[in-house]
Amino acid sequence: MPNEKKSSGRGQRDLRVRVKSAKGRRLSSTRWLERQLNDPYVQMAQKDGYRGRAAYKILELDDKFRFLVPGARVVDLGCAPGGWCQIAVKRVNALDDKPGKRVGTVLGIDLQEIDPIPGAELHVLDFLEDEADVKVKGWLGGKADVVMSDMAAASSGHKQTDHLRIMALCEAAAYFAFDVLDEGGTFVAKVLAGGAEGDLQRVLKQKFTKVANVKPPASRSDSSEKFVVATGFRG
Repeated sequence: MPNEKKSSGRGQRDLRVRVKSAKGRRLSSTRWLERQLNDPYVQMAQKDGYRGRAAYKILELDDKFRFLVPGARVVDLGCAPGGWCQIAVKRVNALDDKPGKRVGTVLGIDLQEIDPIPGAELHVLDFLEDEADVKVKGWLGGKADVVMSDMAAASSGHKQTDHLRIMALCEAAAYFAFDVLDEGGTFVAKVLAGGAEGDLQRVLKQKFTKVANVKPPASRSDSSEKFVVATGFRG
């Protein structure tokens, strides 16, 4: 990741981009824009052709836990805009461009249509609807090796409410994973604050051999998000 030097003395240039407030733009929007322009992960995503900085979160998690292996069948819940799918396609060899390696499958599902991603099969589907797991297993031609989710409910601006919404999504994704994962599979999902907690933590520990709550470097330091990585699904 590029190192950004901040100037303090004369003759040195401040490399940080500063955004002037515009008429009709709220201060919070100006700050967000300024943060985006100065975020090295945003710059890297543009350079590497990824659809957002979030791609590096799943890349860093996979570097640590190694679940996106060639030949793996992957389901990405709430896949828009597609950055996680892009990483998965490369790592599981979905395009069959790694000679001698098994060819994997990447299945992205979302409530909205997203632009095609080479190597990924994309479907508009609400994973909470009846028979969603049956449809997914049908598209995969069997069970999944990885179920991953970077889903987040729309922010209400109320911390406790947002926390409950995120945890509800994570819990729903976990129970969906129990229905579609093959034995030995992995579940990865966004959580908040202390990570997967209470009943969910207990259930995950019953269903998987190892459960970790991790904050990858690509996750902004001022964000309360973490990711739960549960490996070794017991079936």
